[in-house]
Amino acid sequence: MIFFVAMEIMFFAALISAYMIVKSGTLFWPPPDQPRLPVNATAINTLVLLASGFMLFRAERTFGQAKNPDAAKILLRLSIFLGTIFVVFQGYEWVKLIGFGLTMTSSTFGGFFYLIIGAHGSHALAALLVLYLMQRKLHKNQLSREEFWASQIFWYFVVGVWPILYILVYLN
Repeated sequence: MIFFVAMEIMFFAALISAYMIVKSGTLFWPPPDQPRLPVNATAINTLVLLASGFMLFRAERTFGQAKNPDAAKILLRLSIFLGTIFVVFQGYEWVKLIGFGLTMTSSTFGGFFYLIIGAHGSHALAALLVLYLMQRKLHKNQLSREEFWASQIFWYFVVGVWPILYILVYLN
């Protein structure tokens, strides 16, 4: 999992580098005729994703203590629920932005927005699936610490890269 996440870090570094290079070569970014991103609503959604990561951290701690497996199950479900809220809100945001005219082909900004944020969204969906499968194994008391750890690393990557993307794409 560490090898996979290292490759994904390089992938996102390449996307961010390309975005920053193109952005630095323009007079106006985003273009004046493009809709503005929902900075405040996405800030709240960012907090939801960070809370999901914290709930997973607490779930792992509780799971590791093996004193209260039911608490670990509740915390893991809460982490998955918060992660799902994040992804659903991002999808809703996309639908609204497309309605306002921000599309992959409306501008270079639109293309980069959907490429970078879409790549993150696909990783978030995949990581949520992994967490869901982990939750099923935990519910059956078949989850190993190694599986928990690997799933946790993937979700932490998704949670950790998002604030960087939020700052670079939404705030700059």
